[in-house]
Amino acid sequence: MPAAPKRQGSPDAGPTAPALGSADPEEEAAMDGQGREPERFETVIVGGGQAGLATGYHLARQGRPFVILDAGERVGDPWRGRWDSLRLFTPARYSGLPGWAFPAAPWHYPTRDEVADYLEAYAARFQLPVRSGVRVDRLTRQEDRYLVAAGDRRFEADNLVVATGAYSRPRVPSFAPDLGPQVLQLHSTGYRRPAQLRDGPVLVVGAANSGAEIALEVSATHPTWLSGPHPGSEPARAGGRIDRLSTPALWFTLSRVLSVDNPVGRRLRPKLLTAAVPLARVRRRDLAAAGIRRVPRTVGARDGLPLLEDGRVLEVANVVWCTGFRPDFAWIDLPVFDAGGQPRHDRGVVGSQPGLYFVGLFFLTAITSALIGGVGRDAEHVAAHIAGRVPATTPAATAPGP
Repeated sequence: MPAAPKRQGSPDAGPTAPALGSADPEEEAAMDGQGREPERFETVIVGGGQAGLATGYHLARQGRPFVILDAGERVGDPWRGRWDSLRLFTPARYSGLPGWAFPAAPWHYPTRDEVADYLEAYAARFQLPVRSGVRVDRLTRQEDRYLVAAGDRRFEADNLVVATGAYSRPRVPSFAPDLGPQVLQLHSTGYRRPAQLRDGPVLVVGAANSGAEIALEVSATHPTWLSGPHPGSEPARAGGRIDRLSTPALWFTLSRVLSVDNPVGRRLRPKLLTAAVPLARVRRRDLAAAGIRRVPRTVGARDGLPLLEDGRVLEVANVVWCTGFRPDFAWIDLPVFDAGGQPRHDRGVVGSQPGLYFVGLFFLTAITSALIGGVGRDAEHVAAHIAGRVPATTPAATAPGP
């Protein structure tokens, strides 16, 4: 199943996108807590991952001024923080951002570091105005402007694009603190390699792609249990000959058929938002051959050890939580969320708050919306909407080069 970008040599320099600087000194502006005038921009993009970069690329092509605020010290840092052996499930052919195909062989499955380096090179190639090390704490609105607080820094914007992605906050069961200190606990975001783990058995909780791949890796050095129902498998193993033949049709289905533009996609979207993703590379027989023992869901703790839904207690030294993520919108102080905490939007455009947008969420418009190779279409739509709101306030930027 598709899901990543590619990487290659040093990128060509592209023209700089115009980042609108401070407001006119004579303009009245809210002052921050230290008496300094906030920086003023036409558009602020929060998040410098694939969604933010793709949106920035299209805004530059529209000649719009903007800035990208990113919490990481380097573009691509969230990818560098994943486990060492991580590879995308989408080949490079379907993993490029707009304007620059992932620089690798078409059927190469990019590694964690290749993805991170590609994103960093992409920002440099198109000279996108990324402010690194800026973690946004709060978003509010005052009249027709969005107010962004990031530590002791303040920003104002006519448009605000939330591009923090679908996988911002690790999801860990509420009973995790009930496990005893003798059990080392790691979420998949904190797991890097088997050497991190203590001697003794490992329970991997969550049997989807991340859980299956981590369980397979740690089973070479530790007795391993894998907890949770089998999510099924894709028809063809990622990287195989059949996969190469079927991926073009699968990608079309995921990006065009399973989309809000299609009646089938609109009907299935509510179910797909919560459905488990089938395994792309690992098969049942791989787990069995590695000696991994399958067990039911982990539902609690008893005497400091994990409790399964069938009543068994597992004596393990390690638990790796592969229990997924949720978006982190706690910093957004605006009435734009439904009862389930999801933003109300139409193809990323928030109708109740003019100038507010979301990009990079799972099934924003299609199954591929959160993937590196699929986010560009949504980013282009949002950038066009921004460009249509108000006339340019600075000279138009030269469009990024190919």
